[in-house]
Amino acid sequence: MTKSSVGPVLALAVAAVASIATFAQQRGPVRPGAQNGEWRTYGGDLRSTRYAPLDQINKDNFSKLEVAWRFKTDALGPRPEFNLQSTPLMVGGRLYSTAGTRRAVVALDAATGEMLWMHSQNEGKRGESAPRQLSGRGLAYWSDGREERIVYVTPGYQMVALDAKTGRPVPGFGRDGVVDLKLNDDQEMDPVTGEIGLHATPVIAGDVVIVGAAHLPGSIPRRKDNDNGYVRGFDVRTGKRLWIFHTIPRPGEAGYETWENHSAETSGNAGVWAQMSVDEELGLAYLPVELPTGDYYGGHRPGNGLYGESIIAVELKTGKKRWHYQLVHHGIWDFDIPCAPVLVDITVNGRMIKALAQPTKQGWVYVLDRATGQPVWPIEERAVEQSTIPMEKTSPTQPFVSKPPAFDRQGVAIDDLIDFTQELRAEAVKLVSRYKIGPLFTPPVVSTWPGPLATLMLPSTTGGINWFGGSLDPETNFLYVYSITQIAQLGLVPSDGKRSDMAYVRGTAPNPAEPPRPAAPAGAAGDEAGPPALTVQGLPIVKPPYGRITAFDLNKGDLVWQIAHGETPDNIRNHPALKGLKIPRTGRIGRIGVLATKSLLIAGEGGFFTTPNGQRGAMLRAYDKATGQEVGAVYMPAPQTGSPMTYMLNGRQYLVVSISGGNYSGELVAFRLPQDVTTTASLR
Repeated sequence: MTKSSVGPVLALAVAAVASIATFAQQRGPVRPGAQNGEWRTYGGDLRSTRYAPLDQINKDNFSKLEVAWRFKTDALGPRPEFNLQSTPLMVGGRLYSTAGTRRAVVALDAATGEMLWMHSQNEGKRGESAPRQLSGRGLAYWSDGREERIVYVTPGYQMVALDAKTGRPVPGFGRDGVVDLKLNDDQEMDPVTGEIGLHATPVIAGDVVIVGAAHLPGSIPRRKDNDNGYVRGFDVRTGKRLWIFHTIPRPGEAGYETWENHSAETSGNAGVWAQMSVDEELGLAYLPVELPTGDYYGGHRPGNGLYGESIIAVELKTGKKRWHYQLVHHGIWDFDIPCAPVLVDITVNGRMIKALAQPTKQGWVYVLDRATGQPVWPIEERAVEQSTIPMEKTSPTQPFVSKPPAFDRQGVAIDDLIDFTQELRAEAVKLVSRYKIGPLFTPPVVSTWPGPLATLMLPSTTGGINWFGGSLDPETNFLYVYSITQIAQLGLVPSDGKRSDMAYVRGTAPNPAEPPRPAAPAGAAGDEAGPPALTVQGLPIVKPPYGRITAFDLNKGDLVWQIAHGETPDNIRNHPALKGLKIPRTGRIGRIGVLATKSLLIAGEGGFFTTPNGQRGAMLRAYDKATGQEVGAVYMPAPQTGSPMTYMLNGRQYLVVSISGGNYSGELVAFRLPQDVTTTASLR
C-alpha cells in the first residue's frame, strides 16, 4: 500500500481471511480455465485466464486448419463496422456475440455459423450521442440450471437481459428486460447526453451482475467535473441494484482525504472501463480503475486521488471494499489500468499464494496477494521528476515493480531510436532533439515552439498492453502478454476555454510560420491516441520489435521468453532506405489478445501485409508455450481485432476470432481441422 493510502492492513487481512474461509467452504474449489469444451465468459473463466484445456488442434496440425464458417456483421446496424472487438461465448452448442454498429446480439449455431436469433435496441439520439459506440467487446451468460440469460450493455448505457434460447427480453428484469444504467447511480445525469457508456462486458458471478463505466476517449475533456464512473452490482434475476462503489470517494468515505482542496467533489471519470475478474471462492471482485479527469493534467485535483489507477477488491455480494492498491499516484500519463487482472495460484519459495497478476500500460505486471492486496515481490516507492506545469502538483514518488521485469521498453533514450542505418539514426537524433526525453514517469511539458514540443513517452499512452489483457496457463503458471512498442508525444497547451474548462489540455504548439489549423472538437475521432507517432522517412522512430509476446513464470517472477509477433510491415520491408539490408521480423502493432490452450499459444496479427503468395491480409499464428517457437500459421483476410476463443463441439475443436480493419468490415471467422485429419480431443 502507498503512504497516502495506508490503512489498518493487518486488521483487514485478518477479517478477510476469516470471511474468505467461510465463503470458500460454501463455494468449493473452482478449476481455472474454460471447462467442458465451452467458453462461458469473456475471459474463458471469471479468473480471466483466457485458457482452454483443449489439444485436438496442436503443433502438428495447426497449419492444416480450414475455415468452418464465417459470419459477416454488415447488416447489424445502419452501416458496416470496421472495428469488431468481440470475443464470443459458446454454451450448449450456441455461440453468442455482440456485433454491428448498433451493438446487436446474435445467437449462432456454433457448428455452422447459422444465425438462430438476433436482438437489437434502437436507442435513437441516446445511442448516437453515446461515448462508447459500435459493437463493444461482448456479453455475459447466466444460468441457474433452469433459466438461461444473456446480459449486455447497449451503447446508450442500458443493461438488457435476454432469454438465451429465444433472444426475447426477460419481462421480470428491470422494466421489460431493461435497466437504465444512467439512473440510480448516485449522481444526476442527462439520460441522453450523459457521458457514460461501456465497451467491456458485464461480469456475472453467482446471482450478481457487475457493471463498470467508461467515458468519452480523448485528451481534451469537456469539463473537469465530468460524470463519475461508479461501479455497481445488480441482481441477475430482477435487475435491482444491490450495491454501488464510489470510485471517487464522497465526504466521510475512506480515501476522500487523498483529494486535496476537496477536489473529489469537483472531479469526474475514474471509471472501470476494463474487464473485471472474480474469485468465487474468496467472494471478491477485482476492479481495475482508470484515471480521474483529466488524463494528462491534474492541476485541478491535487493529491494522490484514490481510487484513480488502483486495483480494488470488493465483496461480490455487498460491494464493500476489502483492500486497494494504487499503481500510479496522481496520474498524468493516461496509465489507466486497461484490462482484467489474471487470478493465479502460485508457489513462491515453497509457499502457495492466491495471487493476482495485473498487466499494465506502463509495461509491468503487478503481482499481488489477492486476499490482502500485499505485493508478492517488493514494489518500491522511488523518487521521480516533478512537473513544472503551472498549478500541477505531482507525487514525489511512484511505485516501481521489482519482479517480474518489464515486458516492454520503459522511457525514451537515444539507444531506443531507429538504428537500421547510421543515417536513419542521425536523422532520428536530430528530430528528438526538439523533445524532452527521459525515464518512465517523466512528466509532460508545456509545448513551445521550436521546443520542447512534448515529452516523448515509451510505452505510449495506449500501452504497452491495453484492453485485450493476457492469458495464463494454469498448469505451469506461465503468463503470456502481447504488447506494442511505440513512442507517444505528450505535450500540453493552455485551454482556450471553449472546448474544455481544464487549465491545460493535450496539444502541440503551432509553428508560427504555418497558418493556424482549426481545433478539433473535444473527443474527436483519433483524439484518444493524440498526435501521430513520430517517423523518420516514414519509418517508426523507435527500433523494433514493434509488437511482441512475452512469457513469464509467475512462480519465479522471471521472464521466460520474448518474441516479435507479426510479420514485418510492407512499408518497412520495401522501404528504399533499407534496400539490401536483412531486417529480422519486426512484429506489428495491433490490439492483440492471446489464447492459451493445452498445447499452444495462439494470436492473430494486427494490420495488413502482403503474404509470400501475394495475398493481402494477416496471419493467425501458433507458438510453443514453453519456448515461443512458431509451430504453425493460417491466413486471415483481415487483422485480428477481437481476442480469439476456442471450444469443442461434436468431437471437433473450433477457433473463433473477430477480424476487421481498413476497408474490411467486421466478421467472425471459425476455424477447425479437416474431417480426414486424425485428431484426439483432450478434455479435462
